[in-house]
This record gives sequence, C-alpha cells and structure tokens, in this order.
Amino acid sequence: MIELPEAFYQDIVAQAREEYPNEACGLIASEAGVPVRLFRMRNADESPVTYRLDPKEQLEVFNEMDDRGWDLFAIYHSHTGSEAYPSPTDVRLALYPEASYLLLSLSDDEQPVLRGFSILDGQITEHEVRVA
Repeated sequence: MIELPEAFYQDIVAQAREEYPNEACGLIASEAGVPVRLFRMRNADESPVTYRLDPKEQLEVFNEMDDRGWDLFAIYHSHTGSEAYPSPTDVRLALYPEASYLLLSLSDDEQPVLRGFSILDGQITEHEVRVA
C-alpha cells in the first residue's frame, strides 16, 4: 500500500490541472518511509503525451534529498487523456525500482484518478493508494 498525505494528493491534482494540456510531473521524498516533501518539477518535454524531469532541476532535488537524509518515495506524473496506468514509454523509462510510480488521470477532470505502481525489470505491479 502507498500512503499519501491528502495535501500531496491535492497538490498533484492542482499541478496537473495547471499544466494541462501537458503532462505534469514531480518527485516525493520520504523519511523512514513516510512522505515528507513534494517537489513539483518542470516537464522538460512540455508535452501532452510524455514527460521528462528537467535534468538540472532533478539534480538539485536529489542533492537536497541527500543533504537531508531523505529517500526517493515516488515519481508522479499525469495522463491528460488516458487512464492512470503506465504506458510502454513509462515502463521503459522507469529507472528507479525503489520508488513508487504515481499516475494521475485527468481523462475525467471532475474525478481525477490516482493509481500507484512499482516497475521492476519491465514488470508492473499495482499497489493500493490510500490518501489520508
């Protein structure tokens, strides 16, 4: 199970709506397995069908996480017109097997759907997401 604070969920939804029609993306850091900070990131692809974390921004975030002793908890992004499920591109680019992958679908803007996955060696495993 992936437990996510309500404020983080609301921030992901807000960012996805703000950046629509492009996909939104970001990172979530944790301490002792508990999410402690959400980092909104720039989608360097500026695309409605793909995302890529800005490399400079990603390095800055990873350095801050290292300095604070935090771990990478999750990588999130939005799907603007499709279900919240990893695309073949998402699977191919899943380079952090220790992280959860959170996908938010805005295909129904009134009822965004957030789902969580682990991706290891091309294998997708879904995990329940609990927002509290």
